[in-house]
Amino acid sequence: MFNTVLINVAIILIYMLLGFAAGKGKKALPSHAKSLSGILIYVLAPAMIINAFVNMEYSHESLAKIGIYAGASFVIQFLFMMLLYIIFRRKYSDARYRILTIGSTLGNVGFFGMPVLAGIFPTEPIVLCYSSINVVTMNLLVFTMGVFLITNDKKYMSLKSAILNPSSLSLLVSIPLFIFKVQLPELLGSPLALLAKMVTPMCMLILGIRLSAVSLKAIFTRPVVYATCFLKLVVFPFFALACVMWLPFMDNTAKLAIFILAATPSGAIIESLAEFHECEQELSANVVLLTTILCLITMPIVLLAMS
Repeated sequence: MFNTVLINVAIILIYMLLGFAAGKGKKALPSHAKSLSGILIYVLAPAMIINAFVNMEYSHESLAKIGIYAGASFVIQFLFMMLLYIIFRRKYSDARYRILTIGSTLGNVGFFGMPVLAGIFPTEPIVLCYSSINVVTMNLLVFTMGVFLITNDKKYMSLKSAILNPSSLSLLVSIPLFIFKVQLPELLGSPLALLAKMVTPMCMLILGIRLSAVSLKAIFTRPVVYATCFLKLVVFPFFALACVMWLPFMDNTAKLAIFILAATPSGAIIESLAEFHECEQELSANVVLLTTILCLITMPIVLLAMS
């Protein structure tokens, strides 16, 4: 497992290095990243979610497993975020602690986590559904607790946005296709699968382009960034594992998927929220970038605990 994870994470980071090289060579500009992110969020991510479900053979057992996983992933993320909120809330006048809280919880569970899970479980397509479900449960928190923590103001919390976003809507399309065993015609299935495969390269190319435009010194010299990295890449995975380890109704594959996805780097959604609400944009970008870089080391090592 160690070698599988190391190879998959290394491949993912190569994509980021290519984006970084394109940015440094002025072949791709940071201003391009916003347009590419739009394609990623509104085209590729929905394709990834739908493709995961249409390629999964339906059974009552698998539907039950997916439902259990959805509940567990939501509760774990919520509990960890609340735990950090309780610890740091007296310091929330300082936006750095609010960024630390969401950066330590909200991970790149889809774009980064899915290929890692696929590499570890090549014969178990349900893990791709787990990753897709994790994206949706995370988004429920992004537009409620996440927005509240970024702004420190409850008025920005939006249940509507939590439900009506590309990931949630894609799941609403996917579940009926899954339950009713709908087989997409080749004309639709092949392009959908190809778009789904583009998700991870596109995500990491965008991160690489953004990395090319920031000061590496700023990334590596802010203590709060390292604190967030430690919480996200080390503490949160073991917290998640502790929550599910003794659950008799969850199988080992689901437990390991929870653990692996918790160990993914901070998600780019954190940077997007910070930019939209004008709150510590540079710090948010640094958290996303440094957790992504350091996970090459941390993810294989923390997974040794499950070997």
